[in-house]
Amino acid sequence: MIARTPLLRIHDMLEAIRGIDKALVGKTIRDYERSWLLRSAVERGIEIISEASRHLSGDLKAQHKDVRWKDIAGIGNILHHDYQRVDATIIWKAVKDDLPPLKVALLVLRESLR
Repeated sequence: MIARTPLLRIHDMLEAIRGIDKALVGKTIRDYERSWLLRSAVERGIEIISEASRHLSGDLKAQHKDVRWKDIAGIGNILHHDYQRVDATIIWKAVKDDLPPLKVALLVLRESLR
């Protein structure tokens, strides 16, 4: 098995963001709430982002203090262990408000590691 370097973890996160973005093109929150398949796909993408973020060093994260790293790590635990508490509105808001700045930060980090 290939060791997951920080660069590969960032790639995983960016790929998950791309997948979420693609899945939500043209969709409304109402579409999201009504589709088990769409909710499941988005939640899985968020789980990947969350898990990969836990493996980035504090030094890398410190370069982007505007990113809510602790919340990103924590949401994966909720999705995995407390799935019954998941609120579609909260996930939708996280995707719309938190993923864009995370994506920018990850792109910058990726370039700094190349």
